[in-house]
Amino acid sequence: MSKKILVALGGNAILTDDPSAKGQIAALEKTAQQLVRLVESGYQLIISHGNGPQVGNLLLQQAAGQSEKNPALPLDTCVAMTQGSIGYWLQNRLQDALSKKGINKSVVSLLTQVEVSESDPAFEKPTKPIGPFVSKEDAEAINQETGDQFVEDSGRGYRKVVPSPKPVSIVESDTIEQLVENQVVTIACGGGGIPVIKRNGEIEGVEAVIDKDFASAKLAEILKVDKLIILTGVDNVYINFNKPNQEKLEKVTVAQLEKYIEENQFAAGSMLPKVQAAIDFVENYPQGEAVITSLDNIENYLNGGTATTVKI
Repeated sequence: MSKKILVALGGNAILTDDPSAKGQIAALEKTAQQLVRLVESGYQLIISHGNGPQVGNLLLQQAAGQSEKNPALPLDTCVAMTQGSIGYWLQNRLQDALSKKGINKSVVSLLTQVEVSESDPAFEKPTKPIGPFVSKEDAEAINQETGDQFVEDSGRGYRKVVPSPKPVSIVESDTIEQLVENQVVTIACGGGGIPVIKRNGEIEGVEAVIDKDFASAKLAEILKVDKLIILTGVDNVYINFNKPNQEKLEKVTVAQLEKYIEENQFAAGSMLPKVQAAIDFVENYPQGEAVITSLDNIENYLNGGTATTVKI
């Protein structure tokens, strides 16, 4: 079987300055053209994606349009809705890009539920930024009106935060494995997956957003992929980022990354979860390799170029 590669796309890579469906499809058109090169190179491709900006915008629409007869939908349902819409756009553009290359391969986007623990401490302390950036003044006003919590995010403004529990298992993992074994390009765990808990033998949705990098690491572990590629806005991870002594990380071990985490080298809600997810994957599946880089740099990396690679 072809070598398996799982690429985790960020929600911010899908949503550019144009939040319309047309704008997001245009962004995914470019993304699909890059991803098809992996299929051309002989890899069995699996894709996951984020949805932070999209689900935040959808929650705003739900709140603005709610009424007694048309109540706002809960967060887990909004995650499912954005998983469906982004999956549809990406599936559509990938299928078109493959066809133009003369590659006869099916693409499927699978609505995916990801189990979390009801006792996860994340439910007591929301930390996951979602939705658009707003000013400090607007964040304070929304907090007064709705009780929503906001944090400053990466120097770009304030964003709403929600609980972000760790993934325990992937409900549809057996189905995903079957699709991959049958050479289907599979889009799964969109937006980190629809968060669910098991209670009294039944599966129930919960109000949370699972970090897509941790869900991707769990899926990569289950599928035993050769490479987990976590995409970000830069070609490499850096220490002392944006300082005169910043240093690019290329080949790095788990022990080195853990030391850098202790030194607070990586921003929470930004690079830190990507680094932690990479560590989780290679610790749970040491035969695999985790890579953190940009979408534009994937082809360069696979042809011998630089990226941040993580191994035991």
